[in-house]
Amino acid sequence: MKILVSGGAGFIGSNFVRHMLIEHAGYHVTVVDKLTYAGNLSNLTPLQDNPRFRFVRMDIADPEIVELVRGCDAVLNFAAESHVDRSIEDGSVFVRSNIEGTFRLVEAIRQTKVGRFIQISTDEVYGSLGPGGSFYETTPLAPRSPYAATKAAADLLVLAAVHTYGAPCIITRCSNNYGPYQFPEKFIPLMIAQALAGETLPLYGDGRNVRDWIHVSDHCRALDLVLHQGREGEIYNIGGAAERENLTVARQILELLGRPQELIRLVADRPGHDRRYSINCDKLKSELGWQPRWQFDAGLADTIHWYKENRDWLDEVRSGAYRAYFARHYDRRMEFVTRQRSLAAP
Repeated sequence: MKILVSGGAGFIGSNFVRHMLIEHAGYHVTVVDKLTYAGNLSNLTPLQDNPRFRFVRMDIADPEIVELVRGCDAVLNFAAESHVDRSIEDGSVFVRSNIEGTFRLVEAIRQTKVGRFIQISTDEVYGSLGPGGSFYETTPLAPRSPYAATKAAADLLVLAAVHTYGAPCIITRCSNNYGPYQFPEKFIPLMIAQALAGETLPLYGDGRNVRDWIHVSDHCRALDLVLHQGREGEIYNIGGAAERENLTVARQILELLGRPQELIRLVADRPGHDRRYSINCDKLKSELGWQPRWQFDAGLADTIHWYKENRDWLDEVRSGAYRAYFARHYDRRMEFVTRQRSLAAP
């Protein structure tokens, strides 16, 4: 099977690529990534000598993405601008990557007759919850940030392709991920990095916003099942059943690292901050037999251990030095190519 993974140099995408190459010995995976600030080639270092792996640098919003899609059996779209704060400052790049990029990929799989397309979406398209209740696949879309709005728009484009053209697409909507290789602007790695450095841990508002956490490896296993067994035209929620207040998570990180609780600092809330997310993923469990393997406490401890053991990776990302990684670690099997060369690649 030949799989194209867009956004595969990012956090969830790179974890998924490693998962697939380990679990499926006969599969070949091509990663396409624009390498914006969140794309990091060092996330793919363990794969650079794998003959079943290829990397191509390209913007998925480029119409010529169709040439890269051609010949693939499946496409999974992880590529997205995903940081809410950045979307509030400037939503234009979110429109290009999340909406136009998804449109170009869907058009490409239609033109080339790819057998399956998975749109990796987010629970943030559902909006905000009060106490009680959860998001279901049938929950109306109610995005409250520019990021969430662009992801909701992308989902609607995918569903339109399903109903208008019979495109073989599936949408997954996942809760907050955590685990190895996560860019440290996101909540858990940011808190870990700040605590390791003995710096303050900034929490928005009163710190009582609730998120449903899932370990990235559990998300990858769910996507593997959806790819092979999911029903076309369907939406599958993916959640870890681990709701926690941000303040609780920050305190737990400090405790596990032996740092004082006084490092926590409450800061002014961001505009439109969703109060609570909660995912119901009974559909995924009943149809595909998926269950999360990681309990949050164990997963958080394991994640902290990873960041402690990979301080070089963390320091390079926080300093920006990771952007020069390719120049220092080029390998011919990591096929880092320009758009023009990629069109001629086998």
